[in-house]
Amino acid sequence: MGREGWMARSAAIIGAGMAGLACAAQLAAAGCTVRLFDKGRRAGGRLSSKPVSAGGHDFFFDYGAQYLTARDPDFVAQIADWERAGIVGRWPAAGGDAWVGVPGMAAIVAHMAAAHDVRWSSHIRGARRDRDGWWLRHDEGVEGPFDMIVLALPAEQTVEVAAPIDPGLAELAGAHPSAPCWTVMLGFDAPLAVADVPEVGGPIDFAARNPSKPGHGGGEAWTIHATAEWSRRHLDDARESVAAALYQAFRDRARPLPDPVHTAAHRWRYARSGKAGIGAYARPDIGLAACGDWLIAPRVESAWLSGRQAAQALL
Repeated sequence: MGREGWMARSAAIIGAGMAGLACAAQLAAAGCTVRLFDKGRRAGGRLSSKPVSAGGHDFFFDYGAQYLTARDPDFVAQIADWERAGIVGRWPAAGGDAWVGVPGMAAIVAHMAAAHDVRWSSHIRGARRDRDGWWLRHDEGVEGPFDMIVLALPAEQTVEVAAPIDPGLAELAGAHPSAPCWTVMLGFDAPLAVADVPEVGGPIDFAARNPSKPGHGGGEAWTIHATAEWSRRHLDDARESVAAALYQAFRDRARPLPDPVHTAAHRWRYARSGKAGIGAYARPDIGLAACGDWLIAPRVESAWLSGRQAAQALL
């Protein structure tokens, strides 16, 4: 449609993570009125961070994605903008192209979300379309109409919302499931004689010393990610047993290791995404799109790119 025939439109985005917020930025820049809905209580999602006080120490944990990288020129430019704004910094311990949020990974999505109308703690239960547009149903009632809706969700959650409105999208999402991940957070009362990003193996996929990241303060806080295979086998285990098992695995590789003063486990059911390799899904004819890293590859950059591509397809 030419600009002369364009009218301001409204869009609802389900999911206020990296993909949804990147999509929102593109739509808003084109003059759309955008509202995002997210069942989380605050910005973060799989880029979550949190402070913890325990044993007389203050710890700060990134407990989702530990860092991000940039290859696409547009995302490289975005990283440069975030660096100038003090939102990200380089983390050499994870590689020359590793970037982290400052003061935590959640700072990136919090910065993005600040520019938009985001309804936190809003779990979308379903969507329907009539002659007036799209309507969303959540626990507080129904909102709409919207000219466009975007599903910026993990593949499994996309299936739930898409099945009644676009079986083709539901089938695509169902074919690219996510892998789970158990994460354990350990706080120690003194620095460990261990590399900031040590070599790991067995049930451990990745381990990182959080205070080694730029802008991350606090005590000796470690994040331990289990492998997808181990996490799948132990998906329904008690948090205490998961924490004990991964602490022991870490201790076996980092002896001597003192007892932690803080231990917690978090289960990510949808951690590492699938890899559809198509960029984004869009039905401009009915004002429907889907985006997320699962539509490209399991990287933070992929989520950002997918969100932009979904917006461009709708516009």
